[in-house]
Parts: sequence; C-alpha cells; structure tokens
Amino acid sequence: MATEKKIAEFRDYINAGNAFKKEAIVLGGAMLDGEPVSDAKVKIPLKTLNRHGLIAGATGTGKTKTLQVMAEQLSLNGVPSVLMDIKGDLSGLAQPGSSNDHIVWRHGAIGEEYKPKALPIELFSISKEPGTRMRSTISEFGPVLLSKILGLNDTQGGIVTIMFKYCDDNQLPLLDLKDLRKTLQYINSEGKKEIEKEYGKISSPSISTIMRKVVELEQQGAELFLGERSFEVNDFLLKDKEGNGKISIIRLADIQNKPKLFSTFMLSLLAEIYQTFPEAGDSDKPKLCLFIDEAHLVFEEASDELLDQIEVIIKLIRSKGVGIFFCTQSPTDIPNDVLGQLGLKIQHALRAFTAKDRKSIKQTAENYPLTDYYDTDEIITQLGIGEALVTALNEKGIPTPLAATLLRAPITRMGILTDVEIQEVINNSELGEKYNKSVDRESAHEILDKKIKRAQDEEHQAELREEQEKLEKERRKIRERESSRRTTTTRRRSVGRPRKSNTDKFIDKASTTLVRELTRGLLGILGLK
Repeated sequence: MATEKKIAEFRDYINAGNAFKKEAIVLGGAMLDGEPVSDAKVKIPLKTLNRHGLIAGATGTGKTKTLQVMAEQLSLNGVPSVLMDIKGDLSGLAQPGSSNDHIVWRHGAIGEEYKPKALPIELFSISKEPGTRMRSTISEFGPVLLSKILGLNDTQGGIVTIMFKYCDDNQLPLLDLKDLRKTLQYINSEGKKEIEKEYGKISSPSISTIMRKVVELEQQGAELFLGERSFEVNDFLLKDKEGNGKISIIRLADIQNKPKLFSTFMLSLLAEIYQTFPEAGDSDKPKLCLFIDEAHLVFEEASDELLDQIEVIIKLIRSKGVGIFFCTQSPTDIPNDVLGQLGLKIQHALRAFTAKDRKSIKQTAENYPLTDYYDTDEIITQLGIGEALVTALNEKGIPTPLAATLLRAPITRMGILTDVEIQEVINNSELGEKYNKSVDRESAHEILDKKIKRAQDEEHQAELREEQEKLEKERRKIRERESSRRTTTTRRRSVGRPRKSNTDKFIDKASTTLVRELTRGLLGILGLK
C-alpha cells in the first residue's frame, strides 16, 4: 500500500508530465499499486496524434474498447477517423452507451462524468458486407505499387511498367482486373510484335507469372474492390452539424482469411491519402486518424518490398496531418522499423504462460520509458480488463511519464448494431448514392477486344482477297488453254449470242460467289448490313 507522501509525489509526477498548453483528450486516470489516484488524469495532446500509435494486449483485455474510446474523443474534438473493423464489433459507435454501477465507479475514480452519446458514423465496405462501396482503379495503383503488391521481381515489374506505358500511349484505361488480365494476354499474343517493336523484348514466362499473381489476388475477392467509381479520400473528412468528426467504419469481417486483399487495400488507401492531402504543417490537431484493428494482417503476408513501402508511407504521411494507430496482440506483430515510428503506446495486459511469452514480455517492457513507480515487465502481466500502460509524446515530442491507467468507458454502445440499425445507417448515408452505383465504362478490356476482332476480320478479308486472286489467275490460264484449242476458223451461230462453254459457266459462278462473300465481309467491318 502506497503512503500518502508517495501518492502525492506520484500525482505531481503524472500531472507535470500531462500539463499541455493545447487541447488534449483524457484517456483515463493513473493508478499506483493497482489503485486509481484521484486528480491524476492521463492525457494525450491532440497536437502529437499525427505521430502514430500502438494499442496492444492479449485477447479480452479491452484493446478494441480503447480504440473505440480514442475514436470517440477524437470525434468530440472535431477530428474525423477511419476504423478498420475486422471483428465487426465497432458499429455500436452509432448508438449511445448505457450506464451501470461499474461505469459510474470507473468514471468517478477518473474524475470524469459519464455522458452517453451517439456519434456520426459512415459504414463502408470493400467486400460483400453492407455499406458504402469503396473502390480503386488499377491505374491509381501505378506500376510500382502494383508490382510491390503482387510481389514481382525486377524483370516482372519492368513488364508491368511497359504495360502501363503502352496503355497510356494508346488511351487504354486500366480500371479493373478484367482490364489487367486482358492487357497481359494481349501483350503476350496478338500485340507482342507491336509491343516489342516499340518498347523492347518481353518474356512470356514472366507474363505467365504475373498472371498467376493476379489470379491469386482475384481469388481473394479483389474484383469487388478494384474498379470504378474510385473513392475520394477527402470524403473521410466530414463533420456533422455539431462539429463532431465523422467516424468512418470499414467493415472487413469477411476478409480475415484474405490477408493479401487486406494489405493491398490498406496500402492503396494510405498511398491515396498521402498523394491527395496537402502538407498540414505544425497544426494543433490531426486532420484524420486511422485505426487498424488486427494489424498483423497487414504485415504477415506482405513481401519485403511491400513492407518497405508501408514503412515509407508511415514515415511521410504524418506531415499530411494524419495519424495511424495499430491495434494488435503484441508489439512484436509490428515490424521494428514501423514500431520505431509510433509515438503513442497503450499496452494492455500480456499473459506469461510459456518461456516464449516471458521473453516477449521482457522485450515489450524495453519499449517503454523507465519509471521508479513500476516494474514494467511485471505490471504488464497484472493489468486488469480496461487497464493499460500508457505513454505518449508531449507537445515538445518528449515521451510522457509511463502510467498504469484506468481507462474511461466508451460513451457509445459497447456492442454491435442490429441488422435493422445497420440498414438505417446505410439509408441515411451522405455518400451511398455517390459510390454505390456500379460504373463499367469502356476500358482496356473492351477496347482490346474490339482491336483483336478488327485484326481478325482484316486477316479474314485478306485471305478472301488472296483466294479471289488465285481464282482469277486460274481462270485466265483456263481461258488461254481454251483459246489455243480453238481453230482459226470460228463457228458462229446465225442468231443470238455465242454460247459459253461449261468451263466459263463454272468459273463465272465461282467468281460471283467469292465476290459476294468478300463484299459481305468488308461491309461487316464497316458496321453495314
């Protein structure tokens, strides 16, 4: 049991580290020896939330509810957020929470009044889940990013670059997977000579490898995500009439077993945000925050090239006023180069059941600031549900004191919406009408099909012309032979035209048939009947 003096010193220690000049959100109250300390609030300055963060902990320790609390507090401060809802349990943000004795006690201990409130949300989907459709075109990925997503080597990536260049030069829009497959087939067959003449040699085995990678992506459901109408990331920045930031929930419950699709979507989204948003400078709060639940899915199937790309974007995107927060079981799920970029760390309890677990806990404890008030690797195993170790960056970029924190309860529903409530949110969507209409304009697939058809028709007509020429030549030879057999004295009939020989009749009939077939073929090319 801590003495009054130690508690007072601890309170001063926490408050000094959480004294910010700008706006901050209250995450909870600090604890010492397992008990909350009054008037020792744990805060996070809005100004540094573009420095990214981590929410980690074992299953059932409250990670998702902490994510929910973060999104709520950001919304109340006018900051929109995007939530990757892998487990399907974040839709409750649309409905107010309900109080009980434990919540009353918890908020009393923190020194914050509990005020249930529904917040504005938008439900999105890249799969068959109900929600506003999110799509992106192949062209928006570009050759470099697409090659990284497909895990291609330099030679294969070079072919993809040539493909994009050919499509740009010939006004062939690359929109969806049909366009990508058709273009790859074309440059490996009918268009190969044209491509190699203009852009250099291409390898058929390499194209076959690329095609297999595309099929793998397609089998994970990417055809629902790749296409038009492309989502405009500025639509994440909406607010309601009260000035609360819109919480965009991307429903991904049906792609847990499709990590390639998930990492593809995540990388394309981050890249689009980085390319679209202007530089934000040194602002008092972020423009947008993204929360990635079950973050290990982003990294476990990613190639080294893809991981490098994610790391680069995470380093650069904070200059756009965007914060990214990963939610996962262990910090070791996040690559070290990415983990080193995360300024906010919220660590829920970890369980030490095996020697491997204990080693992982020790490594995790080394990521946190030293403190005289906790044995970090020990307290990590003793935290209860809704409790976590918290350290953030202050306004000068210095880590705040490490605090075992009693986290506030969500003010929205701690459960999912019913099917009826989900449909109501979708019906009231500001963006549904804009994005839910399917668009399939003429693109590379259709244009190349027409080009191949024209080439086949032209080839057929050339064959017909060649056959006619052969027949005409044969006709002349036959006539010459007939003429040589005739006698110098020509017998003429006294009445009517001279009768044609049987040979002439056969030649005339064959010639007429051939001319008619040729004419029909030529008119077919011109679209005439």
